[in-house]
Amino acid sequence: MIQLNKSMKIEKAIFAAGCFWGIEANFRKLEGIVSTRVGYIGGQFSNPTYKDVCSHKTGHAEAVEILFDPSKVSYDELLDVFWSIHDPTTLNRQGPDVGTQYRSAIFYLDLKQKEKAENSKAKMEASHRFKRQIVTQIVPASDFWQAEEYHQQYVEKRNKHYTPFI
Repeated sequence: MIQLNKSMKIEKAIFAAGCFWGIEANFRKLEGIVSTRVGYIGGQFSNPTYKDVCSHKTGHAEAVEILFDPSKVSYDELLDVFWSIHDPTTLNRQGPDVGTQYRSAIFYLDLKQKEKAENSKAKMEASHRFKRQIVTQIVPASDFWQAEEYHQQYVEKRNKHYTPFI
C-alpha cells in the first residue's frame, strides 16, 4: 500500500487482457482510479520496447498498472471490470490481436490479491458466463516496465469520443 498523504492510502493492481490501450481506457473511467500506466510484465527481458515485445521473444504481456483508492473502488470491483472487458477464454489472443503479449493475466502483488483473484476466477467459472474454459493466468507480479510515452492514455489522446465497455 502506498500512502500519498496522511488520509489517502493507495493500492496497486496489474492486469493483462489484450492490447493495453483499451484496457487502460476502461479502468481510467472508474471512480477511485488515481493513475494508470501501460507497460510490459511477465517476461525475461529487461527494459523491453514495444518492438521487443512484438517480436514474441521477450515473454512479456501488455498490461496496465493501476493505482487506486480502496475507499472508493475495491480490488474486487477491479476484478469484476477485468472479467467484463475481455474474453478470458482465448489463449494468447484478444480479437484480432494474437500473441503471448495479448494473454489474459492477473499479476498479484501480495497473497491477499492472489486469493481474491483465484476466488474471482472460480466464481466466473462456476457462473458459466463463458462457454469455454477460462485461461487467465494468476501469477506473481514481476518487474513492470513502462511502455513508451505514445502508448500512455493512447485512446484518450486519439479519440475524445471513446466509449468504454463498462
